[in-house]
Amino acid sequence: MKSTDKLTDFNASTGIKEKLLEYGQMKTFSEGEAILNENAYIRSIPIVLSGSVKVIRTDDEGREILLYYIRSGESCIMSFLGGLHHDTSKVKAVAEEETEILFIPVDKVSELIKQYPEWLDYIFRLYHKRFEELLDVVNAVAFKKMDERLLNFIKKKAEITGARTLYVTHEQLANELGTARVVVSRLLKQMEDEGMVKLGRNKITVL
Repeated sequence: MKSTDKLTDFNASTGIKEKLLEYGQMKTFSEGEAILNENAYIRSIPIVLSGSVKVIRTDDEGREILLYYIRSGESCIMSFLGGLHHDTSKVKAVAEEETEILFIPVDKVSELIKQYPEWLDYIFRLYHKRFEELLDVVNAVAFKKMDERLLNFIKKKAEITGARTLYVTHEQLANELGTARVVVSRLLKQMEDEGMVKLGRNKITVL
């Protein structure tokens, strides 16, 4: 496999792909491993080559809420903005599964924008997509009941992993949805009774 083949999902010309691989450094993360922590300075921009990453926001009391997923061929717009302004990260990024990432140094981002207009277009498209996803989060928190949010979240997680069975605890789901574990457990039992899911030890199968 050629090096540029690792960027097959990145919609760009061969020229910029070769430049990204020249500037970047590849690293593989295990499931659950932190890629970026809140309040850390952003020194490189991640592009996901394979796997997926979940981006989380944590409040002062340690409660978390999932903002969005980053899939293969995508990057984190928060990292772009923070890196360009030499700011710290406002979010936490964690590998949802084994994930390979290409890290581009922030000092190369402006250079790429000048050399490759399609790189700027890539950033704007990412910004648009993430903005819509964040609006969905706000809409869900403000207007949807927790049972609907939970079911949609499980389906989204299954879509991301490409598997009908999710190996996840009720505590993990509660943390990512910003609610209590007892609430998630009660709603999952209700969904199982209604034939929507099948529950097992630390696993949920979407029916």
